[in-house]
Amino acid sequence: MPEAAFALPLPMFASPAKRLVVGIGEFAVSDDPNATIVTHALGSCVAVCLWDPLAKVAGLIHVLLPSASINPVRAKQQPAAFADTGLPIFFQSAYKYGVEKKRCRVQIVGGADVTGVGATAIGKRNVLAIKSLLWRNGVLIEREAVGGSSARSVSVCVTDGELTITSGGEDVSSQMTRSEPCGR
Repeated sequence: MPEAAFALPLPMFASPAKRLVVGIGEFAVSDDPNATIVTHALGSCVAVCLWDPLAKVAGLIHVLLPSASINPVRAKQQPAAFADTGLPIFFQSAYKYGVEKKRCRVQIVGGADVTGVGATAIGKRNVLAIKSLLWRNGVLIEREAVGGSSARSVSVCVTDGELTITSGGEDVSSQMTRSEPCGR
């Protein structure tokens, strides 16, 4: 007797999640609903995360230093490493995906003093430079997790703009606060 041939229904699998890892002085912008953009070990560096709820586009830039004048050679090779040269490129890239500045939900993470010395206060300088640049260009920061003495990692989900912040392996996302306008 021949065996009966039959087909089992194929299981439904969700599209595989994608992790776009952003290094120091790099950025990523995506409209892929399966993507999460992540950067690791933000000490004095600052991540600027954006999400446009209508365009369903997210982006993240990992800023190393406040001004390209600190290292002009590196600034030419890697403009995203500096707040003053990186933020314009980052936002211009996001606009190409349909992002509109007035709809953007912008959040910043990092700017810590991980050495405990505080002499150069590079983290504070990074935060101030970023806030100032955004404010002068009409971009308001919704929430922030800046300062302190611990390094952080952050991820932003393209689907809903949700940020997850970790420090020392623990979720510290609840430490986000409403951002104060620049200069207060």
